[in-house]
Amino acid sequence: MSEDKRGLVDEQDDGKKESRRDFLKKLGVAAAATAAAPAAAAKAASIAEHLQGHFELMSDEQKQEAIARLEKRYSEQFGKQVTVANTPAPEGVLFGYALNISKCIGCRRCVEACVRENNQSRDPKIQWIRVLRMERGTETFELENLDKGFPSSSPLGDYGIQSGGHAKKPVGISGDAEHYYNPEQVPEDNAFYFPVQCQQCEKPACVRACPVRATYRDPNGIVVIDYNWCIGCRMCQLACPYWARRFNWGEPVLPNEDMNPKTHYLGNRPRMRGVMEKCTFCLQRVRDGRYPACVEACPVGARKFGNLLDPESEVRKVLATKKVFRFKEEFSTYPKFFYYMD
Repeated sequence: MSEDKRGLVDEQDDGKKESRRDFLKKLGVAAAATAAAPAAAAKAASIAEHLQGHFELMSDEQKQEAIARLEKRYSEQFGKQVTVANTPAPEGVLFGYALNISKCIGCRRCVEACVRENNQSRDPKIQWIRVLRMERGTETFELENLDKGFPSSSPLGDYGIQSGGHAKKPVGISGDAEHYYNPEQVPEDNAFYFPVQCQQCEKPACVRACPVRATYRDPNGIVVIDYNWCIGCRMCQLACPYWARRFNWGEPVLPNEDMNPKTHYLGNRPRMRGVMEKCTFCLQRVRDGRYPACVEACPVGARKFGNLLDPESEVRKVLATKKVFRFKEEFSTYPKFFYYMD
Protein backbone atom coordinates (compact mmCIF):
# COMPACT_ATOMS: atom_id res chain seq x y z
CA MET A 1 0.00 0.00 0.00
CA SER A 2 1.36 3.43 -0.90
CA GLU A 3 2.00 6.10 1.72
CA ASP A 4 -0.90 8.16 0.32
CA LYS A 5 -3.36 5.29 0.61
CA ARG A 6 -2.16 4.37 4.11
CA GLY A 7 -2.73 7.96 5.11
CA LEU A 8 -6.26 7.81 3.82
CA VAL A 9 -6.95 4.65 5.84
CA ASP A 10 -5.55 6.16 9.02
CA GLU A 11 -7.33 9.47 8.53
CA GLN A 12 -10.29 9.88 10.90
CA ASP A 13 -13.39 11.94 10.32
CA ASP A 14 -12.38 14.42 12.99
CA GLY A 15 -9.09 15.04 11.33
CA LYS A 16 -7.04 13.00 13.84
CA LYS A 17 -4.89 10.05 12.85
CA GLU A 18 -4.86 6.56 14.38
CA SER A 19 -2.53 3.67 13.70
CA ARG A 20 -3.91 0.31 12.58
CA ARG A 21 -2.66 -1.30 15.83
CA ASP A 22 -4.58 1.20 17.97
CA PHE A 23 -7.69 0.70 15.86
CA LEU A 24 -7.58 -3.12 16.25
CA LYS A 25 -6.90 -2.77 19.97
CA LYS A 26 -10.02 -0.66 20.42
CA LEU A 27 -12.01 -3.08 18.31
CA GLY A 28 -10.90 -5.97 20.54
CA VAL A 29 -11.85 -4.12 23.70
CA ALA A 30 -15.29 -3.36 22.28
CA ALA A 31 -15.82 -7.02 21.32
CA ALA A 32 -14.77 -8.18 24.78
CA ALA A 33 -17.18 -5.72 26.39
CA THR A 34 -20.01 -6.98 24.18
CA ALA A 35 -19.24 -10.59 25.07
CA ALA A 36 -19.04 -9.77 28.77
CA ALA A 37 -22.41 -8.03 28.81
CA PRO A 38 -24.54 -11.22 29.26
CA ALA A 39 -22.15 -12.48 31.96
CA ALA A 40 -22.37 -9.14 33.77
CA ALA A 41 -26.16 -9.20 33.53
CA ALA A 42 -26.26 -12.78 34.86
CA LYS A 43 -23.97 -11.80 37.74
CA ALA A 44 -26.17 -8.83 38.57
CA ALA A 45 -29.27 -11.04 38.55
CA SER A 46 -27.50 -13.57 40.78
CA ILE A 47 -26.53 -10.87 43.28
CA ALA A 48 -30.10 -9.53 43.30
CA GLU A 49 -31.40 -13.06 43.94
CA HIS A 50 -28.99 -13.58 46.84
CA LEU A 51 -29.90 -10.25 48.40
CA GLN A 52 -33.67 -10.59 48.13
CA GLY A 53 -35.67 -10.78 51.33
CA HIS A 54 -37.93 -13.45 52.78
CA PHE A 55 -40.63 -14.17 50.20
CA GLU A 56 -43.54 -13.69 52.59
CA LEU A 57 -42.21 -10.29 53.65
CA MET A 58 -41.77 -8.95 50.11
CA SER A 59 -44.16 -6.49 48.52
CA ASP A 60 -46.17 -7.67 45.53
CA GLU A 61 -43.82 -5.75 43.25
CA GLN A 62 -40.73 -7.35 44.80
CA LYS A 63 -42.28 -10.80 44.44
CA GLN A 64 -42.94 -10.22 40.76
CA GLU A 65 -39.37 -9.04 40.24
CA ALA A 66 -38.01 -12.12 42.02
CA ILE A 67 -40.22 -14.44 39.97
CA ALA A 68 -39.23 -12.72 36.72
CA ARG A 69 -35.54 -13.24 37.56
CA LEU A 70 -36.11 -16.92 38.26
CA GLU A 71 -38.17 -17.50 35.12
CA LYS A 72 -35.46 -15.91 32.99
CA ARG A 73 -32.67 -17.88 34.65
CA TYR A 74 -34.48 -21.22 34.53
CA SER A 75 -35.55 -20.72 30.91
CA GLU A 76 -31.98 -20.01 29.85
CA GLN A 77 -30.60 -22.85 31.97
CA PHE A 78 -32.97 -25.56 30.74
CA GLY A 79 -33.60 -24.35 27.21
CA LYS A 80 -37.39 -24.19 27.55
CA GLN A 81 -40.01 -21.71 28.70
CA VAL A 82 -40.25 -22.09 32.48
CA THR A 83 -42.99 -20.48 34.56
CA VAL A 84 -42.76 -19.81 38.30
CA ALA A 85 -46.23 -19.38 39.75
CA ASN A 86 -47.21 -17.59 42.92
CA THR A 87 -50.73 -18.99 43.20
CA PRO A 88 -52.00 -18.08 46.69
CA ALA A 89 -53.33 -20.59 49.18
CA PRO A 90 -57.09 -21.17 48.74
CA GLU A 91 -59.23 -19.90 51.60
CA GLY A 92 -61.07 -22.23 53.94
CA VAL A 93 -58.97 -25.30 53.07
CA LEU A 94 -56.82 -27.48 55.30
CA PHE A 95 -55.12 -30.17 53.21
CA GLY A 96 -54.81 -33.70 54.56
CA TYR A 97 -53.64 -37.09 53.32
CA ALA A 98 -54.60 -40.69 54.09
CA LEU A 99 -52.74 -43.82 53.01
CA ASN A 100 -54.13 -47.36 53.08
CA ILE A 101 -51.13 -49.46 54.14
CA SER A 102 -53.07 -52.69 53.67
CA LYS A 103 -53.27 -51.92 49.93
CA CYS A 104 -49.74 -50.62 49.26
CA ILE A 105 -47.78 -53.09 47.09
CA GLY A 106 -44.40 -51.41 47.36
CA CYS A 107 -44.12 -50.61 43.64
CA ARG A 108 -42.73 -47.11 44.35
CA ARG A 109 -44.54 -45.56 41.39
CA CYS A 110 -45.40 -42.77 43.81
CA VAL A 111 -41.68 -42.15 44.30
CA GLU A 112 -41.04 -41.98 40.55
CA ALA A 113 -44.02 -39.68 39.93
CA CYS A 114 -42.87 -37.39 42.72
CA VAL A 115 -39.36 -37.14 41.26
CA ARG A 116 -40.69 -36.27 37.80
CA GLU A 117 -43.21 -33.71 39.03
CA ASN A 118 -41.03 -31.96 41.56
CA ASN A 119 -37.75 -31.56 39.64
CA GLN A 120 -35.66 -33.57 42.07
CA SER A 121 -31.98 -34.09 41.38
CA ARG A 122 -31.11 -37.22 39.40
CA ASP A 123 -27.45 -37.21 40.44
CA PRO A 124 -27.06 -37.23 43.36
CA LYS A 125 -30.45 -38.90 43.46
CA ILE A 126 -32.96 -37.20 45.74
CA GLN A 127 -36.35 -38.71 46.56
CA TRP A 128 -38.91 -37.13 48.86
CA ILE A 129 -40.91 -40.34 49.42
CA ARG A 130 -39.33 -43.33 51.12
CA VAL A 131 -41.10 -46.71 51.07
CA LEU A 132 -40.13 -48.95 53.98
CA ARG A 133 -40.21 -52.72 53.55
CA MET A 134 -41.03 -54.78 56.62
CA GLU A 135 -41.07 -58.51 57.10
CA ARG A 136 -44.44 -60.14 57.61
CA GLY A 137 -43.37 -62.90 60.03
CA THR A 138 -44.95 -66.33 60.28
CA GLU A 139 -42.60 -67.79 62.88
CA THR A 140 -44.16 -69.23 66.03
CA PHE A 141 -42.72 -69.93 69.42
CA GLU A 142 -41.46 -73.52 69.56
CA LEU A 143 -40.01 -75.73 72.25
CA GLU A 144 -36.93 -76.63 70.19
CA ASN A 145 -35.75 -73.00 70.33
CA LEU A 146 -36.08 -72.71 74.10
CA ASP A 147 -32.42 -73.48 74.84
CA LYS A 148 -30.85 -71.95 71.73
CA GLY A 149 -30.31 -68.51 73.19
CA PHE A 150 -27.07 -66.63 73.74
CA PRO A 151 -25.04 -67.29 75.76
CA SER A 152 -25.99 -70.94 75.73
CA SER A 153 -24.74 -71.40 79.26
CA SER A 154 -24.21 -69.06 82.21
CA PRO A 155 -24.07 -69.21 86.00
CA LEU A 156 -27.57 -67.80 86.16
CA GLY A 157 -29.16 -70.38 83.89
CA ASP A 158 -28.92 -72.32 80.66
CA TYR A 159 -31.62 -70.64 78.63
CA GLY A 160 -29.87 -67.69 77.00
CA ILE A 161 -30.47 -64.97 79.54
CA GLN A 162 -29.12 -62.19 77.27
CA SER A 163 -30.81 -63.20 74.03
CA GLY A 164 -33.52 -65.84 74.03
CA GLY A 165 -33.84 -68.57 71.46
CA HIS A 166 -36.77 -66.84 69.79
CA ALA A 167 -34.94 -63.59 69.12
CA LYS A 168 -34.86 -62.49 65.47
CA LYS A 169 -37.96 -64.56 64.79
CA PRO A 170 -40.48 -62.11 63.29
CA VAL A 171 -44.07 -62.50 64.34
CA GLY A 172 -46.70 -60.39 62.60
CA ILE A 173 -45.22 -57.20 61.11
CA SER A 174 -41.56 -56.80 61.98
CA GLY A 175 -40.37 -53.44 63.29
CA ASP A 176 -37.09 -53.81 61.39
CA ALA A 177 -37.62 -51.64 58.32
CA GLU A 178 -35.60 -51.98 55.15
CA HIS A 179 -35.23 -48.54 53.57
CA TYR A 180 -33.79 -49.77 50.25
CA TYR A 181 -34.99 -52.88 48.46
CA ASN A 182 -34.88 -54.05 44.87
CA PRO A 183 -36.92 -57.23 44.24
CA GLU A 184 -37.67 -58.66 40.81
CA GLN A 185 -41.37 -58.05 41.37
CA VAL A 186 -43.76 -56.70 43.97
CA PRO A 187 -45.59 -57.33 46.15
CA GLU A 188 -43.25 -59.88 47.69
CA ASP A 189 -44.41 -62.81 49.75
CA ASN A 190 -44.33 -62.08 53.47
CA ALA A 191 -43.55 -58.38 52.90
CA PHE A 192 -45.36 -55.31 54.18
CA TYR A 193 -44.82 -51.80 52.80
CA PHE A 194 -44.99 -48.49 54.63
CA PRO A 195 -44.45 -45.25 52.63
CA VAL A 196 -43.15 -42.22 54.52
CA GLN A 197 -42.87 -38.60 53.42
CA CYS A 198 -43.40 -35.17 54.96
CA GLN A 199 -46.31 -35.51 57.38
CA GLN A 200 -47.28 -31.80 57.13
CA CYS A 201 -47.53 -31.57 60.89
CA GLU A 202 -49.86 -29.13 62.64
CA LYS A 203 -47.09 -28.58 65.19
CA PRO A 204 -44.02 -29.05 62.99
CA ALA A 205 -40.74 -29.53 64.83
CA CYS A 206 -38.84 -28.37 61.76
CA VAL A 207 -40.45 -24.93 61.82
CA ARG A 208 -39.52 -24.41 65.45
CA ALA A 209 -35.95 -25.51 64.73
CA CYS A 210 -35.28 -23.20 61.76
CA PRO A 211 -33.24 -20.22 63.01
CA VAL A 212 -34.16 -17.94 60.08
CA ARG A 213 -37.78 -19.02 59.48
CA ALA A 214 -36.99 -20.22 55.98
CA THR A 215 -39.46 -23.03 56.58
CA TYR A 216 -42.95 -22.25 57.80
CA ARG A 217 -46.54 -23.49 57.77
CA ASP A 218 -48.68 -21.96 55.03
CA PRO A 219 -52.40 -21.10 55.51
CA ASN A 220 -53.47 -24.51 54.14
CA GLY A 221 -51.35 -26.37 56.68
CA ILE A 222 -48.54 -27.30 54.26
CA VAL A 223 -45.02 -26.78 55.56
CA VAL A 224 -43.04 -24.96 52.86
CA ILE A 225 -39.47 -23.73 52.34
CA ASP A 226 -38.22 -20.46 50.87
CA TYR A 227 -35.15 -21.91 49.16
CA ASN A 228 -33.56 -18.49 48.67
CA TRP A 229 -33.82 -17.76 52.38
CA CYS A 230 -32.54 -21.17 53.57
CA ILE A 231 -29.01 -21.04 55.02
CA GLY A 232 -28.44 -24.81 54.86
CA CYS A 233 -27.83 -25.30 58.59
CA ARG A 234 -29.89 -28.56 58.52
CA MET A 235 -31.46 -27.93 61.92
CA CYS A 236 -34.87 -28.78 60.43
CA GLN A 237 -33.51 -32.10 59.22
CA LEU A 238 -32.26 -32.88 62.71
CA ALA A 239 -35.62 -31.95 64.27
CA CYS A 240 -37.84 -33.94 61.86
CA PRO A 241 -38.81 -37.39 63.26
CA TYR A 242 -39.88 -38.67 59.83
CA TRP A 243 -36.67 -38.52 57.69
CA ALA A 244 -38.65 -36.20 55.43
CA ARG A 245 -36.02 -33.56 54.61
CA ARG A 246 -33.29 -33.74 51.99
CA PHE A 247 -30.16 -31.62 51.82
CA ASN A 248 -28.42 -30.67 48.58
CA TRP A 249 -24.81 -31.49 49.34
CA GLY A 250 -23.83 -30.93 45.71
CA GLU A 251 -25.18 -29.03 42.76
CA PRO A 252 -28.41 -30.84 41.75
CA VAL A 253 -28.34 -32.53 38.33
CA LEU A 254 -31.61 -32.14 36.44
CA PRO A 255 -31.42 -32.97 32.71
CA ASN A 256 -33.13 -30.43 30.45
CA GLU A 257 -35.45 -33.04 28.95
CA ASP A 258 -36.61 -34.15 32.43
CA MET A 259 -37.26 -30.69 33.81
CA ASN A 260 -40.92 -29.93 34.57
CA PRO A 261 -41.35 -26.30 33.41
CA LYS A 262 -44.58 -25.61 35.36
CA THR A 263 -43.30 -24.64 38.79
CA HIS A 264 -44.27 -22.68 41.89
CA TYR A 265 -41.99 -20.46 43.95
CA LEU A 266 -42.72 -22.45 47.13
CA GLY A 267 -43.06 -25.80 45.38
CA ASN A 268 -41.21 -27.62 42.63
CA ARG A 269 -38.93 -24.95 41.21
CA PRO A 270 -35.33 -26.18 40.79
CA ARG A 271 -33.24 -26.04 43.95
CA MET A 272 -29.60 -25.14 44.38
CA ARG A 273 -26.65 -26.47 46.30
CA GLY A 274 -26.70 -26.00 50.07
CA VAL A 275 -30.46 -25.83 50.69
CA MET A 276 -33.09 -28.15 52.15
CA GLU A 277 -36.08 -29.55 50.28
CA LYS A 278 -39.01 -31.87 50.95
CA CYS A 279 -42.55 -32.88 49.97
CA THR A 280 -45.08 -30.05 49.74
CA PHE A 281 -48.13 -32.17 48.78
CA CYS A 282 -47.33 -30.96 45.22
CA LEU A 283 -48.28 -27.43 46.21
CA GLN A 284 -48.08 -26.30 42.58
CA ARG A 285 -50.86 -28.76 41.76
CA VAL A 286 -53.14 -28.66 44.80
CA ARG A 287 -53.38 -24.84 44.76
CA ASP A 288 -54.83 -25.24 41.26
CA GLY A 289 -57.37 -27.84 42.41
CA ARG A 290 -55.43 -30.96 41.31
CA TYR A 291 -54.30 -34.06 43.18
CA PRO A 292 -50.65 -34.54 44.18
CA ALA A 293 -48.67 -36.57 41.62
CA CYS A 294 -48.26 -39.52 43.99
CA VAL A 295 -52.04 -39.84 44.43
CA GLU A 296 -52.58 -40.02 40.67
CA ALA A 297 -49.70 -42.50 40.21
CA CYS A 298 -50.79 -45.10 42.78
CA PRO A 299 -52.04 -48.14 40.81
CA VAL A 300 -54.08 -49.58 43.68
CA GLY A 301 -55.79 -46.44 44.98
CA ALA A 302 -54.06 -46.58 48.34
CA ARG A 303 -53.63 -42.79 48.57
CA LYS A 304 -56.40 -40.33 49.40
CA PHE A 305 -56.17 -36.54 49.54
CA GLY A 306 -58.53 -33.69 50.26
CA ASN A 307 -59.81 -30.90 52.45
CA LEU A 308 -59.94 -31.86 56.12
CA LEU A 309 -62.54 -29.14 56.71
CA ASP A 310 -64.96 -30.70 54.20
CA PRO A 311 -66.97 -33.62 55.67
CA GLU A 312 -67.63 -34.89 52.14
CA SER A 313 -63.97 -35.08 51.10
CA GLU A 314 -62.27 -38.45 50.63
CA VAL A 315 -59.85 -37.93 53.45
CA ARG A 316 -62.59 -36.96 55.94
CA LYS A 317 -64.61 -40.05 55.01
CA VAL A 318 -61.54 -42.19 55.67
CA LEU A 319 -61.12 -40.61 59.11
CA ALA A 320 -64.78 -41.26 59.87
CA THR A 321 -64.97 -44.88 58.73
CA LYS A 322 -61.50 -46.48 59.01
CA LYS A 323 -59.06 -47.45 61.73
CA VAL A 324 -56.68 -44.52 61.48
CA PHE A 325 -53.38 -43.73 63.19
CA ARG A 326 -50.64 -41.13 62.99
CA PHE A 327 -47.01 -42.19 62.58
CA LYS A 328 -44.82 -41.53 65.66
CA GLU A 329 -47.65 -39.81 67.45
CA GLU A 330 -45.56 -39.80 70.64
CA PHE A 331 -43.64 -36.80 69.27
CA SER A 332 -46.78 -34.65 69.51
CA THR A 333 -46.29 -33.12 66.06
CA TYR A 334 -49.92 -33.86 65.06
CA PRO A 335 -49.39 -34.91 61.42
CA LYS A 336 -52.06 -34.30 58.80
CA PHE A 337 -50.86 -37.48 57.09
CA PHE A 338 -52.89 -40.45 58.30
CA TYR A 339 -52.40 -44.19 57.88
CA TYR A 340 -55.23 -46.70 57.90
CA MET A 341 -56.11 -50.33 57.11
CA ASP A 342 -59.18 -51.96 55.67
